[in-house]
Amino acid sequence: MTMDTSSPSNTNIGKAPGSYLPESLNPHGYQSLNDVLALATKKFADRPVFTSVGRTLTYRELGEKSDAFAAYLQHETDLMPGDRIAVQLPNVIQYPVVLFGAMKAGLIVVNTNPLYTPKELEHQFNDAGVKALVVFANMAHNVEKILAKTSIKHVIITEIADFHSPLKRLLVNSVVKYVKKMVPAYHISGAVTLNDALAKANGKSVSKVGGRPDDIAVLQYTGGTTGVAKGAMLTHANLIANMYQLSSRLSSIINDKNEVYIAPLPLYHIYAFLIHGLTLLERGAHSVLIPNPRDLPGFVKELKKWPFTGFVGLNTLFVGLCNKAEFKALDFSTLKLTCSGGMPLTHAAADEWERITGCKIVEGYGLTETSPVVSFNPIGKERIGTIGLPVSETDIKIQGRDGEALSQGESGMLCVRGPQVMKGYWNREEATREVMTEDGFLITGDIAMQHSDGYLQIVDRAKDMIIVSGFNVYPTEVEDCLSSHPSILESAAIGVPDDKTGESVKAFVVLKADVETLDEKALRIYCKENLAAYKVPKFVEIRKELPKTNVGKVLRRALREQEQA
Repeated sequence: MTMDTSSPSNTNIGKAPGSYLPESLNPHGYQSLNDVLALATKKFADRPVFTSVGRTLTYRELGEKSDAFAAYLQHETDLMPGDRIAVQLPNVIQYPVVLFGAMKAGLIVVNTNPLYTPKELEHQFNDAGVKALVVFANMAHNVEKILAKTSIKHVIITEIADFHSPLKRLLVNSVVKYVKKMVPAYHISGAVTLNDALAKANGKSVSKVGGRPDDIAVLQYTGGTTGVAKGAMLTHANLIANMYQLSSRLSSIINDKNEVYIAPLPLYHIYAFLIHGLTLLERGAHSVLIPNPRDLPGFVKELKKWPFTGFVGLNTLFVGLCNKAEFKALDFSTLKLTCSGGMPLTHAAADEWERITGCKIVEGYGLTETSPVVSFNPIGKERIGTIGLPVSETDIKIQGRDGEALSQGESGMLCVRGPQVMKGYWNREEATREVMTEDGFLITGDIAMQHSDGYLQIVDRAKDMIIVSGFNVYPTEVEDCLSSHPSILESAAIGVPDDKTGESVKAFVVLKADVETLDEKALRIYCKENLAAYKVPKFVEIRKELPKTNVGKVLRRALREQEQA
């Protein structure tokens, strides 16, 4: 069912966030994510499930190896159900093995960005009370620096080719370590390798631990709508519900066989976690994991190997690929679904992707606190520039400054209620109260509007809004205009102080490879043809690149900080 702002559902009223799982979103009666894997392993045992760096895992192997890791945790450590285990891995096939093995042992997974600095690692590990860590060898030197300042007692280390045959494992790991010098030296006393951990569990059984839908499955760290990084408590109910909410929206295009999806976005990010780690897995699909999507030549080389049917990405990745001649030369005859999320999709990027691949991009919207999907464009009824319709069992409210519900067509704060909304922030009751209304809505921090046909449109982040002479200017609108210019590859807009207007718009642009200069006067004329005068950038700065997060989102905050420095 699709909700509008005037007629919210009654099914979500009065139910504690993260605690309930509607029957409509749980046809198999799952109690935990372990049940999801168990049924998938039984149904699709001999199918490939994940591939990375030339090694493919079948569903059966994923089940067996995750069992072995769970047995190691239960028999070789003192970890107990409910303890937190951090997983600091890129897109390698060890990730799903560790993820499901930890859950089978009843542990709470703390997804950790491998690119975090020691300071960021120390904050997250201590905030979550992490007792165990699985880390990629390439990042272990950073862990060594702060390990003594944490409560971590067990460290398991894995290298890139650990699940390959012995000879290939030795060859690849040696090249990465000694030739490419990608593994800085480290020494962590008492650490074990992942392969040794699995070997120690040989022949040992896994004790089934109680898994209830309202138990926390994952602590997913996010800056949230404001403030320092906080752990969003995502329960098994949250993730199962959202898995089915997304699956039902995609059911007309995902078959139960021969689906190959490209996964360049990191599984430790909730967007890829939900799509590849749960939704596609539950449907028997095969995900090809890309450890380093920023290496575009290597990425395209990998794409040549696969008759892929689906691609999951975001705007900056689409732009980057579409500007590579090697990508344009690929065979896209099997591609039938491209999903976008994580950041706004520009019209220019969507049009260019469709022109090159013949496949439309389907955009959705979500945030960490909603597991993450809130809305998604219906297949065959996509509307670029919108985030589609709310997924099933989801209530939407567009709220004004005084908390009043606004009418369709009016812009205001987007609020969400449904079974995918987090249980709250880990050990931060006050922060939880700040984002939750008394009637159970999560305040997203995004400004949105709902059209008369129910489609939602994100106007921008509330904190990124620019106010020029009292008028609201939303950076996304300016960036969409700039990105449609034939000389501009990507762009970002921020507000800068202005004595006359309070703030004015400053644009940062990256030019396409074949463009050497940009006529700023001509660019402003171009913008005036598409934007109101007060929205036109007063300043334009050409950059070789824009600051981005690990998943490719442009960091407007970093640009603002650079301006203030």
